[in-house]
Order: sequence, then C-alpha cells, then structure tokens
Amino acid sequence: MASGALRGLRQDLFTHAFAFHPMPSLDDAKAAGWVPWLPSRIGRCLRWLPHALVIGFAACVLLAVSAKTGGSGPSLLLLVFGVLVAGPPAMTLVRPVGAFWVSLLAVCLGLLAGDSSWEIAFIAHVGTMVLVVLRTRPRLAPGMWAVTFAVLAPGVAVAGADGGSVLAPLAVMSGIVLLAAAAVRAWREERQQVVETRTVTAEERSRRTLLEERATIARELHDVVAHHMSVIAIQAEAAPYRMQDTPPELATAFSTIRENAVAALTELRRILGVVRSEDPDAFAGPEAPQPTLADLDALLESVRGAGLTVEAVVTGAVRPLPQGVELSAYRIVQEALSNTLRHAPGAEARVEVAYVLGGLGLRVVNGPPNRLAKPSPGAGHGVLGMHERVTMLNGEMTNGPTDNGGYEVTAFLPAAPVRPPEPRAPAAAWDSASLSGLSGSAADPDSSSRPTRQSHPPVSTSPNSPDSATSPTSPERPQA
Repeated sequence: MASGALRGLRQDLFTHAFAFHPMPSLDDAKAAGWVPWLPSRIGRCLRWLPHALVIGFAACVLLAVSAKTGGSGPSLLLLVFGVLVAGPPAMTLVRPVGAFWVSLLAVCLGLLAGDSSWEIAFIAHVGTMVLVVLRTRPRLAPGMWAVTFAVLAPGVAVAGADGGSVLAPLAVMSGIVLLAAAAVRAWREERQQVVETRTVTAEERSRRTLLEERATIARELHDVVAHHMSVIAIQAEAAPYRMQDTPPELATAFSTIRENAVAALTELRRILGVVRSEDPDAFAGPEAPQPTLADLDALLESVRGAGLTVEAVVTGAVRPLPQGVELSAYRIVQEALSNTLRHAPGAEARVEVAYVLGGLGLRVVNGPPNRLAKPSPGAGHGVLGMHERVTMLNGEMTNGPTDNGGYEVTAFLPAAPVRPPEPRAPAAAWDSASLSGLSGSAADPDSSSRPTRQSHPPVSTSPNSPDSATSPTSPERPQA
C-alpha cells in the first residue's frame, strides 16, 4: 500500500509536473443558465467567468503582499516575492501542478525571510492547492497536503518558531479546506459521469428503437414481397396451360420466370428470416395478412372500445394504393392513436385521410387531456418509428403540439395509382385462387370442350410459405 501511494504521488506531482493543461471555457448553455436575464451577447462572455475569478484572486493576493511588505526592503526583491506569491493562482489556469511547486517555493522563501509575509504566502498556497484539486483530481489533495507540511516542518524549525503552535492549526485548517475541495471535485466528476451515462443510454435506446422499427418494417415488407412473388411463380407455371399449342421457347421462358421467382423467395426468407419475431402482432397471428386502410374502421372501433372518442374523415376518391403505402399509413394512424391514449387520456381525436393527386395525406390530431397522464418510459419512440416509415417511402411528416394544448401528426406518402387487373377471357380464367385449390381434378369448367392437357401439382399461395412453390416441374403430370 505504501509503495502504491508513493507511486501515485510521483505520478501526480512529479511526472510532467509543468505540463501544459489549459482550463477550457464553459459552454454557452451552462454560462447562460447562470443569469438567464442577461442579453445573449453578454451571456456568452460568461464563459470566461471562472478565469476572471482566478485572475481576481491572484490580484487580491498581490495587493495583500504589497500592503504587508510596503516600504520594507529593496523594491526588486519585493516585486519578485509578490510575483512568486500571486503568480501560482493565475498559473493554475495553464499549468496546475507546476503552480503548486511555485507556490510552495514562495512559502519557503517567506519563512526564510523571517517576517510575517509568509502568512499571506501560505494563504495563497492553500488557495492554489484548492484550485489544483478543482482542476485535476481529488486524490491530489492528500499528496499536496503531505508534501507541504513535510517541507514546512524543517522550515519552521529553522526559522525558530514553535512548531507545535504554528503547524498544528495550519495543518488542521488546510486539511479541512482541501477535504472540502476534494469532495466538491468528486461530486462534480460523479455528476458528469451520470450525465454522460444518461446521454449514452438515451442514444442507445433511440438507436435500438430505430433498429426494432426497421426490423418490423423489414418483416412486413417480407410478407408483402413474398405474397407477390408467390403469385408470380404460380402464374408463370400456369401460363403454358392457357394455350392450345405452347411454343417450346415460351414454355422455357415461363419456366425460367418461375425458377427465378422461387429463388428470390428462398433468398428473401434466408436473409430476412432473422428479423421475424415470435409474436409479430399482439392482435393477429403470424399467418394473418398485413393490415391496410380497409382495416381502419376496425382499428377505430378498437380504440373507441378503449375509451377514446375518435372521428374519421376520408376525402378524395378512394382508390387502391401500393400495399406498402397502405400498410405504413395504417401503422402511422395506429401509433398516433396509441400515443393519444397514452399521453392524452380523455382527449378527443380526429383522423383525416385524404386521397390526393400523387399520394396519400394523413392527419391525426387530438385535443388537450382532461386528466393527468401516467408517466410513460417509452415517450417519443413511436414518433421515431413513424418518421422511419415516412422516410422509407420518400414522404414528409411533421408533428408537434397544437395551440389548444393537443398534439398533431401530419404525413404525406407519395404513391402511384395501382392499375386494376385486366379482365381475362372465360376460357383462360385460371387465377391463383383456382390453382391453389387444384388437387388433381379438373378445375376449369370448360375442360370438357378443350383438348386434354397435363396439369401441375397443387401449389400453395400462402405468403408465409414461399417454399411451397419450389417443387420441380415433373415431366410426368397427371391428366386433367
């Protein structure tokens, strides 16, 4: 323990003792928080207030030394002694540990001079040690205190003063002052660590929320893309059977399309399978289709059952939109209404859906709450998820409080209109639904008037099981 203490003392007070370590200025927010009633320009000048206080303390020490030793001795020696006494407090701004040694030298010179000026030098030395502790670390306090009185003990003996009556009160007084300074420094370091920990925790929580929302979006897009790719694979396999005499080149092209669609489904499941949670939706099973704007009425009924008074207004010509846009719009409305239930209990809400040229407009606004809301640790993360969805679709979103104390969320999702499917001829009206129900029997009502052709094995159209369409095309097919 003694070896470790000596090693720490050597590292703190002797190794790079005169290293350049300037004291930084305060940030603008902290400086303006001291006196918020001052103008901003003057408030920015408060960044240098600690430096000004240290320089003021050094000036007061210099004036005290001049008043104490005025007219006694050569003027040059008095000037040098005054600089040695008053310089270390100012020196702590750039070289704190070196200032301690210069101040200790001034105290020793004052003791050897034999007059009472060393008392002022000792007071300045205690102030210098306090500034060094506040600027560096708390563990320097016991080291400086021990070195100071280890040097002053023989100095007091050489000067002829009574060591018991002089050193004991000074040791107790300086020890109390340094202990208080070390406690303040330790409290500041602990507070700074707590602030940094909270900042890092908030950033990690925000980053984790974004990752979770992106995983949810990826899972939903996986379901959407898997459904459409399954339909493409089924239609590509059924296309050759809609013609009497299929050219070999066309049959090969359709087979290639189906194989590529099946390969894309396999890769999609392999890459995005890791983001699937065991419970994707608390209100629907994993095999349920993703919600769209057609399910908005059911969502409004569910929040009304939870006690929220909500009104829905739909403007514009209702038309089919891309499935990703409708899914994102549904999720944005769902999250906005959930935030209203959580943060504005008893408030009334209004949902506006506008089918405009070039996209879809959403506006969810609620009034002020009529009772105090319970604290929610996840405040603000739903808004991050909504921004993430809008950014994914290259849309725009704004959110914020209203003038009457409520909250408003507006979003615009650009979307191209979806063309309705073209009607097919009755003789070739085989769709994915009829193919999915095909199980070795004739599914075409006009099959009696058509030549006998080979059919294909049953294929599932479930968007969550794309591998069901991966069975190779058998050369021997059952007769329809």
